[in-house]
Amino acid sequence: MFLRLLFVLLIALNIAVGAWLLLGQDDVHGRSATDAGVPELRLLSERPAPPVSTSSAAPMAPAPVATAPAASTAPAAPAPVAPPRQTSYTCMALGPFATQADMRTARTALSNQAARMRSRQEQTTQTTGWWVYLPGGGSRDRALELGRRLSAANVGEYFIVSSGDQSNTISLGLFKDPANARRRRDQVVSAGFPAQMSERTESVPEYWLDVVIADNGRTDWRSRVHGVGSHSTGCF
Repeated sequence: MFLRLLFVLLIALNIAVGAWLLLGQDDVHGRSATDAGVPELRLLSERPAPPVSTSSAAPMAPAPVATAPAASTAPAAPAPVAPPRQTSYTCMALGPFATQADMRTARTALSNQAARMRSRQEQTTQTTGWWVYLPGGGSRDRALELGRRLSAANVGEYFIVSSGDQSNTISLGLFKDPANARRRRDQVVSAGFPAQMSERTESVPEYWLDVVIADNGRTDWRSRVHGVGSHSTGCF
């Protein structure tokens, strides 16, 4: 009895297993667990390994790095520096000054404006007056005779030079103003005598101050020195 029951149970178990295998395993019969059109999910471990290329399979050798010797490295060139702007200068001669004291005063006034200065003295010819005269006859007697004739013609204010280079010349006057000298000469000529007129000069010193001044527009020597002129001169 027991064996029969066991036999029936085994048969029933086999039938149940066969039905489960036939009806419950979709994958065994090739049916998909997903709906149509939906991509099938796969685990990362189920993805096929990518093909390994021959070139990437071999380890890459590090590229050699070219290192220049430290001694051959050229230093960086310094940035170009603009040259300083050069200052131009004007060279002038100031003067003439009447005295050395006037020149020294001007030099002191320009001491903080001029780059360089030098003083100098020159001799110049200066007009002292105009002389009206009658040439003498060469002897004292002829000069006296000419004087008597002047007196007879009402030409006064004369004297006879008794010494020097103009000895026996009759002087008719020395004038500062050349106009007055010409008037006196014309008066004597109208009286019938060959009066002449000449300039009297003498050599006198004059004083100059040479200066070198920068052309920066900040130097005005005329505001410090008065009563003299200027002209360009050679630089020193």
